Amino acid sequence: MLRVPVGGQRLDILEWLRDPAAHFPPECHGSLVDGVETAALAAKLGVSHAVARTHLDLLVGIGLLRARRIGRRTLYCRDEYRIAEVRSLFEKGW
Repeated sequence: MLRVPVGGQRLDILEWLRDPAAHFPPECHGSLVDGVETAALAAKLGVSHAVARTHLDLLVGIGLLRARRIGRRTLYCRDEYRIAEVRSLFEKGW
């Protein structure tokens, strides 16, 4: 969890997913409330799908994002409860 984000990309992902409607076009299938697809995040980051998945898998693994499969798509959204827990740990001095 304490790895430095590569060029701030993981922090960017967390920031964009705070308000996905402000950072991503409306999805064709579903709404941004359900989450954002890997392809949209990869395009916004300007990286390949595989690189985006690496960042997303790490953020899901440490619990800052939630992934939800809908058919063949995986949608990602922030886990606000977990983010608040982590923030609290750092504010308390760990």
